[in-house]
Amino acid sequence: MIIDRYVFKQTLVATLFVTAILSVLVFLTQSLRFLDLVMEAGVSGMTLWIQTLLYMPGFFEIILPLGTVASILFIYNRMMIDSELVVLRALGSSPLRLARPALVLAVILGAFLFVNMGWIAPLCKAQAINLRQEISAKMTTLVFREGIFNEAGSGVMVYIRNRDAEGNLSGLIIHDGRDTAKPPITIIAGRGQLVIENGVQKVLVYNGARQQLDHESGTLQNLSFAQYTVDLPEKSSSSNIRLAEPSERSFGDLVIKSRKDSGENAKTRRLLRTEMQKRVLTPFLVPAYAMTVLAIMLLGSFDRRGQSKKILLAIAAIVVLQILFLTSYNLAKQSMIGLPFMLLTILVPLILSSTVMLRGLERLSIKRGLQT
Repeated sequence: MIIDRYVFKQTLVATLFVTAILSVLVFLTQSLRFLDLVMEAGVSGMTLWIQTLLYMPGFFEIILPLGTVASILFIYNRMMIDSELVVLRALGSSPLRLARPALVLAVILGAFLFVNMGWIAPLCKAQAINLRQEISAKMTTLVFREGIFNEAGSGVMVYIRNRDAEGNLSGLIIHDGRDTAKPPITIIAGRGQLVIENGVQKVLVYNGARQQLDHESGTLQNLSFAQYTVDLPEKSSSSNIRLAEPSERSFGDLVIKSRKDSGENAKTRRLLRTEMQKRVLTPFLVPAYAMTVLAIMLLGSFDRRGQSKKILLAIAAIVVLQILFLTSYNLAKQSMIGLPFMLLTILVPLILSSTVMLRGLERLSIKRGLQT
């Protein structure tokens, strides 16, 4: 138990350190994607960091398995160089016994990854997309140049006298002629604000008047208001209601929507089932990769000068497995034949590594029997 706690603690610390380093690198690279929000929309730096952080949980499905592999390679290679593994083997510890602390950690991390992929990451991604839509509303104000009439869409003209750094508008004139069956409407307001609600961009205007000419009577209808809302035309003909992507749905929602009686079409159900299977199988990559690396590192002869050949072999094996898993996942999105291949990329390394480790244990037992 003392040895298990020692190896578990060392591997845990290394995993947290490597995962933190990879997370920082991903965070910095992803933040570059949202620099346009600061440069063009004028949002604060805090909004940039929040937007980036909301996307971070979605990257743990790649960071966590690779971080676990890197920490196992580092810790077990260091223990080999320091002759700790040699001593433990001399005391009768089998390869499976030496691998047990790392495997326990891999199972715990896999359980965390399942919770993260099932609920945390989809929720964060949905919030990030909603935040991006709100920021897009501010970016739209940039096309409204001050002092001239701006075309906001088919049949809508907007005049702005001034716009401050926070996006507040003042001195507005909005000419709305979208409804050809009725006379155009002219709205004059002292101030306004561009917002987005349910995917629809709107202009909230305050302290103004709504004017419309009645052609039959020839009179000008004037209506004063304290607040009025004008919906801006959509830039495309797409629906105002944005359907949530499979990656934005929680695991429970995926289970419900993937059923045949859910009302979804066959293609959508296949994508939902593929996403659901990905969230079930990806956490098993952590113990599968750990078992593969441990089988390569702990079996065979030990060299105190290092295990460079074994390390390179382990890295190559993990790269091949990761490529096969991603390829099978992309194939599953096109055809159901990709689903069993996703399962095989998990089961094959687990079965092979377990078999090799058990055979190593059996050979060790036979050797002990001969010595006695």
